[in-house]
Amino acid sequence: MMTLEETKEKVRSYAEKYAAKKGFHLNPNSEELDMVIEGLAKRREQYGVQYCPCRIILGDKTEDRKIICPCIYHEEEIQRDGSCHCELFFKGE
Repeated sequence: MMTLEETKEKVRSYAEKYAAKKGFHLNPNSEELDMVIEGLAKRREQYGVQYCPCRIILGDKTEDRKIICPCIYHEEEIQRDGSCHCELFFKGE
């Protein structure tokens, strides 16, 4: 079984690759970024998938699938607000 630190590294690596592929940037504030990464890692360990730490898990598989990071809302939020709700992904330059 992985430690929380190992899970955090996996989540961070995933987020970096996804951001690069989509032309996004990760949160430049390392403290905020670490909080979101840790939240994703804890949920990944608890639920087996990385649910957005800023969204409520309802227990309805169909609805909850929408909030697996990257959630279905992130691209619209980044376009509109410059970042997703969790402030993990930011609009590219």
